[in-house]
Amino acid sequence: MYKDLKNKVAVVTGGSKGIGRAVAERFGKEQMRVVVNYNSDAQQAAEAVQAIEAQGGQAVSVHGDVSSEAGVQGLLDAAVQQFGRLDVWVNNAGMEIKSPTHELSLADWNKVITINETGVFLGAKAALNYFKAHHQSGNIINMSSVHEQIPWPTFASYAAAKGGVKLFTQTIAMEYAKDGIRVNGIGPGAINTPINAEKFADKAQYDQTVAMVPMNRIGKPEEVAAGAAWLASAESSYVTGITLFIDGGMTLYPAFKDGQG
Repeated sequence: MYKDLKNKVAVVTGGSKGIGRAVAERFGKEQMRVVVNYNSDAQQAAEAVQAIEAQGGQAVSVHGDVSSEAGVQGLLDAAVQQFGRLDVWVNNAGMEIKSPTHELSLADWNKVITINETGVFLGAKAALNYFKAHHQSGNIINMSSVHEQIPWPTFASYAAAKGGVKLFTQTIAMEYAKDGIRVNGIGPGAINTPINAEKFADKAQYDQTVAMVPMNRIGKPEEVAAGAAWLASAESSYVTGITLFIDGGMTLYPAFKDGQG
């Protein structure tokens, strides 16, 4: 759909499954060259590479811990060594831990913050340094959540991390706009991904979640990936510092959707 994306090089962290895999495969449809990062599932990463190549793109899977500078540098090195450059960096890797906040351990708090927030910082920093060193424009997309805006009891670490990602995205978007570097976020709502599979398998929980969505359905990873492709493309060339909510209206105070209140 976006001719300017053909042959551009992207790194997608957490690209072996869920939303990250959908983004990586959509980039394949755009005939991009993609570094598919994974942490634990080499087989799914290999399958994502095959899917990308089957659609006319090029890809390589690379193991790496996005919470370490060495892991992030390895992803950048792979992009340059395999494909010669970097154009787009997608900070997608993330996790969540459910716990009443008064029972949440410091170790679990740090684990979520380190992956979901520090990992975004490290990925963005690597991309920024590459773009500036090569005097080129570039594109950074940070995968946030509706919970950068909506409080989420028993997921305080996740909400705190995503709130941080929101202001980090806005801050560096402002800081590097003069360099032609665009930085945006995507805020998915309830999406049918592996992390939600157990929850959505329970009809009561599924129906409860759907009731929170004005469009009355759960979203698809491919719908989030479509937003990522647009943000990566020249079609969004005057867009920076936003969070693109892809949530079926979940951020629109859905409790009021039938006129109550």
